Order: sequence, then C-alpha cells, then structure tokens
Amino acid sequence: MLRISQRHLKILETCPRQFEYTYCDRLTLPINPTQQSKTQLGSDFHLLMHQRELGLPIEPILARSPQLNTWMEAMLQTAPELFQTESHTWRESEHVRTLEIDNYLFTAIYDLLILQPDRADIIDWKTYPRPRFKKDLDLEWQTRLYLYLLAETSEYVPKQIAFTYWFIQSTPQPKSVKISYTLKQHRQTQSDLLALLGKLTNWLDAYQANGEHFPQVSMSTGLCQHCPFAARCDREHLDPPEPIAFTSHDLYHMPMLPI
Repeated sequence: MLRISQRHLKILETCPRQFEYTYCDRLTLPINPTQQSKTQLGSDFHLLMHQRELGLPIEPILARSPQLNTWMEAMLQTAPELFQTESHTWRESEHVRTLEIDNYLFTAIYDLLILQPDRADIIDWKTYPRPRFKKDLDLEWQTRLYLYLLAETSEYVPKQIAFTYWFIQSTPQPKSVKISYTLKQHRQTQSDLLALLGKLTNWLDAYQANGEHFPQVSMSTGLCQHCPFAARCDREHLDPPEPIAFTSHDLYHMPMLPI
C-alpha cells in the first residue's frame, strides 16, 4: 500500500514527472547552506513546541538559537489561549491520522490538534512569512488533505472543523490565517483526490510494467525554468536550476512512497 502525504499530492498535481523522479526514482539534490539553516531552524521550532506540549524540558532546544526563544515568547504573548489546557478539551501535538483510499494510505501529521465537544481545531506552525493572499492557503493540498482526513476519520462534520496557520516570522508579532470548512469543500476535495489517484494509478502501472515516464508539464507553464530536474527532462537550455526547497515540516515528516 502506497503512503501519500500532502507533499506527494502537491508535486503530483504540479508536475507528474517531478513526482516520478522524486518518489519513484528517489532522486534528490543537496540543499544549499542557507536553505539548510532555515530548514534546521524550522525543525527545531516544531520540536520545541512538541516538547513543550508534552511537558518535557525545552532548555536544550532553546540553547541552539536565540531566535527560537523569541518566536516562542511571541506566540505565548500573541495567542495564550492556544496553550491553555481545559477539562473539556483534548489536545495532542504531532497527532497522526491515516485513511485508506483505493489502496493508498493517506497520512497527515498535525502540529497541534485541539478537540472540543462541538469543534475541532487544526493548528500548523509556519516559520516563513505569511503569503499575500489567503486563497493561496485555501488551495494548498496541506489545507485540503488535513481538513478532509479529520472529517473522514472523526465524528465532526465539516462546519465544525477549522484549520489555522500561524506564521511565526510575521512582524511585529505572529499572525494567523484561519480557514473554515464546508460540506461543499469536503465533497470537492474528495472528487479531486479520486481523480488524481486515478491518474496516479495509471501512471504507476505504466511505469512499473513498461518503464514509461510520468507526463511532463508544458514548458509554457514556466515551471521548468527553475526545476532541479530540467536537464534530466532535456530542458537543460533553461536557466540553471535551484535545489528543491522542502519546508522543515516536509523534511521532518515526509513519508516514503514504496514502489
């Protein structure tokens, strides 16, 4: 059974050929030092919040960077209600949910999940600046998959579920973007997932049986301009590619896709 994360869905929808190179052929490129530093800092922040939620010592983590302490204090001052434990509330950091769909095992790891009798809140920490437009987050597969999985694996109906991104780097204090959920969105996500899975199944069958490549995107999309696999796709005349930029959460939690 193939394990699918929101990262798989994002790459698959953006460029099937890049999905093949990344997850079927297991090809990777080194991350430049600047990106590596940001990735490590982001991973440390997620670990910090996880340790704090568990009541474990956080001083060793804070000692790695003054920035971590600044971010944590800013969150505690901006949204103290996030860290208050109430008797009627269930909460868990790094909560895992899975759902099987057509021989694919979908996996989501929630930075923080807070459940109350009549509502469920998904919290996600982001250590990069907030996007300009909320619609960019609405369309992200992380948003869509995490909401969908929770609705499918719990007794909460879509209107009782919300997803809140917290952008730690925002100034002068962290800023949040809250995304509500509806039954219409739930049905649309289900339809889109099934359609994408149908394509993936056909591409995987052809890849495994005959060594056929996954489809390439059209050069008119502009996506090949900075793709790290441009040369492998015989599009090496484009500008030099940049390394793949995974977020810290992607790198820390990315499930493998066995073939």
